[in-house]
Amino acid sequence: MMGDGGVAPGLATRADLEACREAIRVGSRTFHAASFLLPIRVREPALSLYAFCREADDAIDNASDPAPALVVLTDRLHRAYRGEPIDSAADRALADVMRRFHIPIDIPAALLEGFAWDAEGRRYEDLSDLRAYATRVAGTVGVMMSLLMGVRAPHALARAADLGVGMQLSNIARDVGEDARMGRIYLPLRWLRDSDIDPHQWLQRPDFDPRLGRLVDRLVAEAEQLYARAATGVAELPVECRPAIHAARLMYAQIGREVQRHGGDSISSRAVVSARRKMFLLLQAITVSSHGGPPVDAGPALPEAAFLVDAVVRHDRQHGVVAEQLGESLLAREFSLALRAFERLERMDQRSGTV
Repeated sequence: MMGDGGVAPGLATRADLEACREAIRVGSRTFHAASFLLPIRVREPALSLYAFCREADDAIDNASDPAPALVVLTDRLHRAYRGEPIDSAADRALADVMRRFHIPIDIPAALLEGFAWDAEGRRYEDLSDLRAYATRVAGTVGVMMSLLMGVRAPHALARAADLGVGMQLSNIARDVGEDARMGRIYLPLRWLRDSDIDPHQWLQRPDFDPRLGRLVDRLVAEAEQLYARAATGVAELPVECRPAIHAARLMYAQIGREVQRHGGDSISSRAVVSARRKMFLLLQAITVSSHGGPPVDAGPALPEAAFLVDAVVRHDRQHGVVAEQLGESLLAREFSLALRAFERLERMDQRSGTV
């Protein structure tokens, strides 16, 4: 992807890239296995990007005060952006990825901000506030993945942000009980009060209540709307990337449906998508990818995510960046890669019993 006269030799060594892969293989087995759904030209930079994000999340989570940790991480990010990373495999790999794929610094900076919001236990008054959080911790990832695939059109980036936000809402719906037992609540506080549930009192004793179940179902419905919008943007991606993105959309949507199947009760148990169901959804993703999809929704991004799209547009205008999509490849090859990846996921499911 060019537009500024060439790409300088990379800062990251092969050993750095291997270290990033190993960190993800150990620290996030599901992401590592799922990455095999992507073509190698996207998989390699995606693992590098995720390695830094994982380090950053852990650094903020483990800090007694997230504010100083955020300052340090922001400095690391700016140094990587300038091509002067600290002596770290993840930072050198990040510097290469940001330069090669023209990722505006505003996007990973927003992700770091979202990590800090998590660490400080921030709560969200209404749906807009919750979307602002989901945009930072997941919409950013959707947009960056789109950039790794060579897709920079504003409407396509808007749909990528939709997918990320929807996936985070599904996560929140699934983890209401788990979060509450750690003293965290992500459901909009106004929703709770409007249902005569006092958030503070409920956190003291987070039992299931049908009123709460209706709120969880409402959050799942919000996610479903975003998945429907996101589905229209997948056709904008290179054909070899579409199965992975459709699979992510379908599997996270299934998480929400599993929660709804239990009446919105994600307090008493945690929704799980079986390996058999994952395989069915994978086949569905490949089928949808090979037969096209709905007409592209060229509407704007969510108001809370518009700044991500604006950052790319502004960056591209300033640097003369022109998108360069990956070449298309046979879906049969992607199908083979996908089956191998999900065989790994199935083995993991058998060991852990989780999504």
